[in-house]
This record gives sequence, structure tokens and C-alpha cells, in this order.
Amino acid sequence: MATTETIAPAPEERRDLTTKGARPIIDVRKVAVTFKVEHGTVEAVKDVSFQLYRGETVAIVGESGSGKSVTARSIMGLLSKRATIASHSRIEYDGKDVLKFSARQRRALRGDRISMIFQEPMSSLNPVYTIGSQIIEAIRAHRRVSRRAANERALELLRHVQIPDPEARLNQYPHQLSGGQRQRVMIAMALANDPDVLIADEPTTALDVTVQAQILNLIRKLQKELGMAVILITHDLTVVRQFSDYVYVMQYGEVKEHNTTAALFANPLHTYTRRLLASEPSGAANPLPDNAPIVLDGRDVRVSFMLKKGGFFKPELKELVAVDSLNLHLRRHETLGLVGESGSGKTTFGQALIRLINTDRGEIYFDGQPIHGKDRKAMRPLRSRIQIVFQDPFASLNPRMSVGQIIEEGLIVNGIGQNRQDRLARVEDALVSAGMPANILSRFPHEFSGGQRQRIAIARAIALEPEFILLDEPTSALDLSVQAQIIDLLRKLQDERGLSYLFISHDLKVVRALCHRVVVMQNGKIVEEGPVSEILSNPKTAYTERLVRAAFDVAA
Repeated sequence: MATTETIAPAPEERRDLTTKGARPIIDVRKVAVTFKVEHGTVEAVKDVSFQLYRGETVAIVGESGSGKSVTARSIMGLLSKRATIASHSRIEYDGKDVLKFSARQRRALRGDRISMIFQEPMSSLNPVYTIGSQIIEAIRAHRRVSRRAANERALELLRHVQIPDPEARLNQYPHQLSGGQRQRVMIAMALANDPDVLIADEPTTALDVTVQAQILNLIRKLQKELGMAVILITHDLTVVRQFSDYVYVMQYGEVKEHNTTAALFANPLHTYTRRLLASEPSGAANPLPDNAPIVLDGRDVRVSFMLKKGGFFKPELKELVAVDSLNLHLRRHETLGLVGESGSGKTTFGQALIRLINTDRGEIYFDGQPIHGKDRKAMRPLRSRIQIVFQDPFASLNPRMSVGQIIEEGLIVNGIGQNRQDRLARVEDALVSAGMPANILSRFPHEFSGGQRQRIAIARAIALEPEFILLDEPTSALDLSVQAQIIDLLRKLQDERGLSYLFISHDLKVVRALCHRVVVMQNGKIVEEGPVSEILSNPKTAYTERLVRAAFDVAA
């Protein structure tokens, strides 16, 4: 098979050009984008070329920082003032170079003929305006219609994207909708003026697998009905395989390879493409000894919250049962997956088991010792043995503290280490064990990538030499290749240190690669549990079957 040394640069023209009769709707040639930074310039995109034809889906894939989103934003004219597009670059829409358009012409094109859906709808929707008013604004910005006609069109669009009770949603605010519903609103706004091209920039990254499948199937359905062309930007190769017709692979701002989806997956030519395809979570947990003792035992655990509804003068209190009398046991050296959609109660259950939140009732034993009656002070001696790694390391690492201070803080609080020199040795050992160099103690969290920050968070946890770690969605925000590295790291640490993990996730691919057993939660209840291989290959309930289908076959 060819290597990077022998393979020629990716050609400007598509490999399936001979099968295309018409002119492409979008024709990008040699687009180069630089950004002014404090000490010079950064080349974010380097002479990228690609073509998009009517009615098809082209995927642009690559890791964070590869230049995918910058390429898409240059088509839309949404780059910041610090960005410069090279003079030799050309972006043609329907045969016309949009880079030569005036600001007014670009604005008329944007949201009308070319629309974009962004990764995080909560950042894109205005929190102080209703859903209806924002869709109406998108319509009237490009169409001379009355407010009443725009309102009717907004209602029609919400029905089109299959939002339940669309009449009520028009008068609601973004925070009153779920993540999947907000993304549907973004699609409705993007489709408001029947665009020719829809750019979907990581439209499902933050969503559960079942909601992701719904959103992607909705985009495909609307594409067929309206004849749109779609540019899909993603790092999820399952999505690419199921939904795209042609794929461009980007790394360090360059197109490394492109081909039809079937050909690229069947015979990837570039080393980087092969590495991306091999980055899908793989492998399985090492078998457990039959006599492994139970390290964490939860019995009849219940957690509820009181929700306030109604007005200020006549509030109504309603009980929400987040964890409904559940049992769970975890053995030493075992990884137990806790899975379910958002709102299923999995994080609440995990935090209740390690006494980060109070329970209504139930018994919890750690290493045979009852902890359900212990308050915060009584739990302190056990905290070094019980650690947690959160989903977003940037939020969980103090930005004002150096890496050395962040990891050493836990040692100081728990009285671990004979003196400062001993503590620093432990900090360096933890960093090396987590796959990071020991010479980064004086650097700060913002100086690292997402994967590196997650390794620092893991180093902080293992520095205390715990016996148990609660891992709450530790890989969901990471690229596939970084995900695979973190999975390998967690496996290695478990083998070396005999750790037990409670792994909370909605990504069943990661659960399959890392966990021994899995517990499936829905609406605060356990609907199914058992060995990973059995549950994922032969689910007993319709809910688990739906989760499995959405994770491994997005189009289902």
C-alpha cells in the first residue's frame, strides 16, 4: 500500500469528475487563509480545493485544528477581521466568484442561497428572543413578506423539522428547548429561504446518539425533498460512511486525500486517512478474575429533586425522581459502563454513589465500609481513594493555576508526600503515567489541546493513588484519534495500578472497547444490565436496541 512519501498531493479536481455532467454549485480553488497572531501569522488553510454538486453530500473530515471549519466559514464570509484570504484563492457559487462580491452581495447570499448550521445551537440562538421571532427575522431579512406570512412560514418550517407542538414552540425561548430541539430550530432557520447549499458544521457532536440519528436523518430527508447540496463537517467516521457521497480528508490545513466515500473507506491511500479510520474505539477489556472482591456497592439508592413550577405568587412544587431505588456493584479492577440518553440519571447516580450529592435513601458501601451516612467532613479521609474525571477538562482545571499546582493541590489537601520534593516527584510520576512530559509543571491549562488537558485531569486523579475513579463522559468532546489514546491510557493505568472505573457515557463504541459490564438507564431506572458483549450484541429491551442501533448504524 502507498505511503505518504510515495503518494502524490491530492489533485484539485474530484476523482469522480467524469461521472459529473453539470457544473458544480460550489467550486473552491486554492483557498488559503492566514490569521494574524501576537508573534506573526498562522496558516490555517493552505490551498484547499473541492467541488460540491447539486443534491449530494460532501464530507470534510479531520481532527480539531485541521482547518475544516475555517474552510467552511470562508465560503460563508464569516471569518474574523484577523483573517486574510490569499489573492489567488477562488470560491465560485454557481459560476460566480463570491470573493469578488461586495459586502452587501455576500450578505444577500448568506442565509439565502447558502446557509449554515453550527455545532452549538445555544451559542447561535439569541437567548432573549423567542424561537418564532428569530426564524421570522431570518425570513424577512431576505424576503419582502408581511410579518403574518413570515409567522406562517416559521410555523410551517417547525412542522417540517418535526418539532413536537410547533405552535407552542414559536413563543418559547431557546433555554426552554432540549439540545435536539434547539438543533432542529437551527435547521429550520437555515432552510427558511430554501437554500441551494447547507453547511452543517459538527451538527451532532454534543447530542446523544439517538438524537444524532434523528437530526442526520432529518437533514437527509429535507435534502431529498428540497434538492439541496450539503457540506458535512465532522470527525465521526460512522456518520461520514452513512451520509456522504464524497469525502475530503484534512490535516494541518491541507487536503491530504479525497475520493468517493465507498472508495476512500475501502482503500485509503494516505497514512493519515488510514490512521483516522483505525482510530475508531476498538479492543475489549481484559477478563476479570472470578473472585474479584466488590469495591463499590449501592443498594436501593434514591435521589430526587423538587422543581418549582407556576408563577411567583402561586408556585407549584413537583418532585423529580432522578434515581429511582437502584442497585449497583463494581468489582476491583472492573470497568462498569453506565449508559443512557441525557436526562436518564446516570451522572446523578454516579455522583450519589461517591457522596458528591445527597441521597433520599439507600445504602452505599466502599470497600466494605458503609459511607451512606457520612457527611462531607467524614468522607474526606476517603477522597484520596475515590477520584473523579469530568467531561470538560477546561472547566475542571483551574485556569489560574499551573499544571504543577493543580496536581500538587490534591496531595497537599490529603496530606500525601513527606515534603515538597517528594510531592513534586509524585506529580511528575503521575504526568508521565498519563502520557505527558514531566517538564510542563509551570505551564497553564489554556496552553494545551483538549486531549492533553484530559490527560492532565487524569494525572491529577491518579497522583493520589486511588482505588476507584468515576469517569464522567471523559472522551465525548475529543477527536476519534485522541479518544483512542485516552482509552488505551485508561486500560494501561487499570492494569498497572489495579484501578476500578465507573464509566458514564452515551458513546457505546467507547463503552464496548473499555467496559466489562454495562448498566443501561432510562428515566432514573435501570432497564437492562449485563456483560458488554451480551448487551450490545443481543439487547433485550427496545430502548437498548435503539441506543445500539443509533451508535453503530446511524442511518437506522
